[in-house]
Amino acid sequence: MPEGITAENLLNNIMDTFADRDSVPKHKTVSFFEEDKTNSVSCQLNRLFGREKPVHRLLGGGKSADVLLWRNKKISASVLSGATFIWVLFEWLEYNFLSLIFLGLALGMLAQFVWSNASGLLNRSPSKAPRLVLPKELFVNLAMTVGAEVNRFLGFLQDVATGGNLKQFLAVVMSLWIAAIIGSWVNFLTVLYIGFVAAHTLPVLYERYDAQVDNFVYNFLGQLQHHYFKMDATVRSKMSNRKFSRRKSE
Repeated sequence: MPEGITAENLLNNIMDTFADRDSVPKHKTVSFFEEDKTNSVSCQLNRLFGREKPVHRLLGGGKSADVLLWRNKKISASVLSGATFIWVLFEWLEYNFLSLIFLGLALGMLAQFVWSNASGLLNRSPSKAPRLVLPKELFVNLAMTVGAEVNRFLGFLQDVATGGNLKQFLAVVMSLWIAAIIGSWVNFLTVLYIGFVAAHTLPVLYERYDAQVDNFVYNFLGQLQHHYFKMDATVRSKMSNRKFSRRKSE
């Protein structure tokens, strides 16, 4: 080795050569256990469920997405307040749905009766009471929307089950397991209300703190995967030891 060149200097020269070849700036050291913040490609790929589009586009990009992401705070707040009022009415005040429907119909008939007979009582010309007619397209569009959403949800579950992505599969299974536990604690109306509130709160929170949520979820799933591989290796080793002991005894 020539004079003036030590092993440490030689190692530094080799590392600088690799850094220049990979277009990495010099004098920047990144620890093995630290994540390089300039690696934007890995940050973009490390998204929840492989997300590549904005949250607004994932939710459809229409008026429903605007409501869920609180683009118009008045409309979103009124929708959430209406759902809360309905849940309190049936869950806390313990109103029966059929009784409330029939009571509303009776009040509507009473209002129309007063409207149609008020002209005779006030000695005025008779006027027709307004008639409420629901269009057929409303029920057709509602049924088509519900059917399309159900089919899309079932297709998503089938794609996750057959996609081969272990992290995505574990996340969806865990979500369904948590939903099943919540469903065993409360009734169907409360589950619907919880889902409605979650749909109006979780997307907007995830849109604001998506990086933190993605890192937390992927770190958690990475730990689950590590424990799974560790348990699988332990089970395989025990099975191989049992087979070896059986062959040895024979």
